[in-house]
Amino acid sequence: MRFLDEAKIYVKSGDGGPGSAGFRREKFIEFGGPDGGDGGRGGDVVVVCAANLNTLIDYRYRQHFKARPGQGGMGQQRTGANGGELVLQVPPGTEILAEDKATPVADLTRPGQRVILAKGGDGGRGNVRFKSATNRAPRRFEPGWPGEEHWFWLRLKLVADVGLVGLPNAGKSTFLAAVSRARPKIADYPFTTLTPHLGMVRLGERELVVADIPGLIEGAHEGAGLGDKFLGHVERCEVLLHLVDGTLDDVAGAYRTIRREIEAYGHGLADKPEVVALNKCDALDKETQHARQKLLARAAKRPMARVAPVSGVSGAGVTGLVSALLGEVDAGRATDRPLPAFAP
Repeated sequence: MRFLDEAKIYVKSGDGGPGSAGFRREKFIEFGGPDGGDGGRGGDVVVVCAANLNTLIDYRYRQHFKARPGQGGMGQQRTGANGGELVLQVPPGTEILAEDKATPVADLTRPGQRVILAKGGDGGRGNVRFKSATNRAPRRFEPGWPGEEHWFWLRLKLVADVGLVGLPNAGKSTFLAAVSRARPKIADYPFTTLTPHLGMVRLGERELVVADIPGLIEGAHEGAGLGDKFLGHVERCEVLLHLVDGTLDDVAGAYRTIRREIEAYGHGLADKPEVVALNKCDALDKETQHARQKLLARAAKRPMARVAPVSGVSGAGVTGLVSALLGEVDAGRATDRPLPAFAP
């Protein structure tokens, strides 16, 4: 299934049905009087958060959605049937924005959440509603009220506990495949990952959801590479895992490049707790690893014990890193506490 994280849709609720201008006509009843019923109410357009969805692909090829109108009133004071509710399903993490793409309308993060995007129009009153002592045979009735119509933007932001960030080829997909059953594409060229991936990581009885996004490069906030639009998928994460390729000569520069792009993106992403890891340590000797770990710690302004040396290929240091991420997630959900140190 193709991954789609943004769509524009047009919705229109149902118009209300018109009232009826009927009169009672029965044998031996000379003055039956008015008996026109009210029109039915138009259908609402409702968005529901569905747990079994993970993409907005349903709105790629169909963008217009209209609810059914209410039925007109009938004689014998019969009210017309209401228009059926039109239900649109979206995956958890979907943000609904107005047509200006800036005004938030709703944020659906939990399965089962519902929000009405457009309310159906009320049905018109039949002539029986206008009967009075001075007007015994009214011929007045009302047309139904029109429904609402709007354009909306749907934007999907993945719901995860940990967000993976780093330069292309930093080993993010390899790490995700090593700690979960996710199978992202892995290759030895940049921008192998073109769409975000989610993986479920288990450690004992605990579980973490990790989101892998395409790599960033310098100038991503200005559209370089794949841009920074995929950073929206880690906005909801409790903690960022910043992976730096240990085989690079300038690991400090690689770290600063990503931090600059995160700060330029905004939306509070730069303020999130961050765990830094030196990846691909299986390709380094102990002396080189120690030197680059020291450079990375200096760039990240933290002790060396808080820069994790790991290898997604060999699995070295992965368990300790996942344990530290669990601690960070718990700290984010409860009270703040110091970042855990990594065992040498």
